Amino acid sequence: MSKPESISLKQTHHIRDSCICLHVQRAARVIARRFDDALRPFGLTNGQFSLIVSLNRPQPAGMSAVASLLAVDRTTLTANLKPLERRGLLKISSDRRDRRNRTITLTAKGRALLKSAYPIWEATHAAQEALLKTPDQLRSGLLALS
Repeated sequence: MSKPESISLKQTHHIRDSCICLHVQRAARVIARRFDDALRPFGLTNGQFSLIVSLNRPQPAGMSAVASLLAVDRTTLTANLKPLERRGLLKISSDRRDRRNRTITLTAKGRALLKSAYPIWEATHAAQEALLKTPDQLRSGLLALS
């Protein structure tokens, strides 16, 4: 039997060294772990913190708007909301204008948790940003990619 064809070692190294997707995913995993560690005392993951922040608005948020902001599908959003709802950090209701749609509201308990976690997020964020030469350029580049 012959050995199946593959890409060359040179091509493999080219992908390893230049693939934007690989480098963004790797950086995202490392940064996510740092934020998870920092937010653990509040019983939050970095994803849950981002979700709570996305709900910090004067009016209830629609499911589609939050899913779009976080770049997740509605099924994933619903699954991510459930543990936060069980903790009393948010409330999911039927939309008054269209009962088929649901809205999400951050509760007083959720707002208090966000307020207490914010200084830790801010310090962790500053530490990550300090590792970069041009954080604003990175943000604009990532925004262009998304």
